[in-house]
Amino acid sequence: MKQNKRTPRISTRGFYNLSTGKTKKTKSYDLYPKKFFDNLHSVPEITIMIHGLRNNKSGALVKFTIAQQRLRHLGYSYPIIGYSYDSNTKGVQYKSHEQHATDVGIVIAKKNGKNLSEFLTDIKRDFPKLKIRLIGHSLGSQVILSTLQNLKNKQLVEAVYIFGASIPSDSVSLQKYGSVIQKTVNQKFVNYYSKFDGVLKYTFEQGLIPKPIGYSGATGKTVTKYMQKHVHPDNHRFVSYAKVLKSYP
Repeated sequence: MKQNKRTPRISTRGFYNLSTGKTKKTKSYDLYPKKFFDNLHSVPEITIMIHGLRNNKSGALVKFTIAQQRLRHLGYSYPIIGYSYDSNTKGVQYKSHEQHATDVGIVIAKKNGKNLSEFLTDIKRDFPKLKIRLIGHSLGSQVILSTLQNLKNKQLVEAVYIFGASIPSDSVSLQKYGSVIQKTVNQKFVNYYSKFDGVLKYTFEQGLIPKPIGYSGATGKTVTKYMQKHVHPDNHRFVSYAKVLKSYP
């Protein structure tokens, strides 16, 4: 199946209030182009890329293109789909508003777990043999974690890959969501983290988010499907993490 030049996407843009995180629309998701998602009969697997904070609609599309180009370069020939959500919260660029804007972003990311889990349930019902891989950058890791929680132990995800992830370092421990990961992910959950990530270092030191797993790696006893790789990207941007990815899947 040939992929369009423009990356197909699942979208919840406009579903949540960018100032408060309150839900504005109760529908599950929008698909673009719809015809693409109706014709996955002959496709063995797909990868869905979920972007991070401070991405408007066009910024999200850039991240999807980066993922597409890098995975193609690494020899991955299956469809790459973008997941676009309301992450460009109001005031995140201003120091006086960054805590509130970050908190609202986390609220919206957690709510999107329900949206993405409903897409996964729907697409696996239509194409039961389809393997689904999830890539999350920064706040996209929270969307993925919340998605797995919303799957109610249904093993619908083949593998997860997170880069510069903002979720707390104990998220994958047995005391937290390790058992959820074990039951919902078939193959592996891989964390690409970096002690050189200045943005995550800043958010941790400023108390914007708890100790991020993308900065420190995991803490606590982790599950067998979890693995982590320390990398050295130029900065926190997804394009930098994509460059240090040496193989996929």
